Amino acid sequence: MPEQDFMRLALEQAQQAWQQGEVPVGAVVVKDGVVIATGRNGPIGRHDVTAHAEIVALRAACEVLGNYRLPGCELYVTLEPCAMCAGAMLHARLARVVYGASDPKTGACGSVLNLFDQQQLNHHTALLGGILADEAGAMLKGFFAERRLAARAGVVGGPTPGTSG
Repeated sequence: MPEQDFMRLALEQAQQAWQQGEVPVGAVVVKDGVVIATGRNGPIGRHDVTAHAEIVALRAACEVLGNYRLPGCELYVTLEPCAMCAGAMLHARLARVVYGASDPKTGACGSVLNLFDQQQLNHHTALLGGILADEAGAMLKGFFAERRLAARAGVVGGPTPGTSG
């Protein structure tokens, strides 16, 4: 399955996050060309600051494989990982991380800092960015535009998640 297909699956997870009122970020973990775990953002609903899509997917993949390390696995995520998620990915010893849109505010794959480029670390994970970046970025822009409109209208809780109003 090509990289774009795995990223489309991550985008489906992101859409589900949006429908649940979460920032639309989705992730999938792949081993030997097969999706073994998925995750979507859930910090708001779960009241858990660590419930980013990547962490949710990593936890699920570790359960599936019965190991806290994920050698030979790849993680596809719609938004450039933050420092917390990048650190977890490095500890999991993923083979590769593929992301969609860059994150100029908290991106830890080169936008703000690059944890994957630290030579002193004992594990190095390959990195590829920009896969379906336009689609991922458009989804995030749509989500935040919807939130701003709801805030201006004084709507408590905003519009129904994933709709335009």
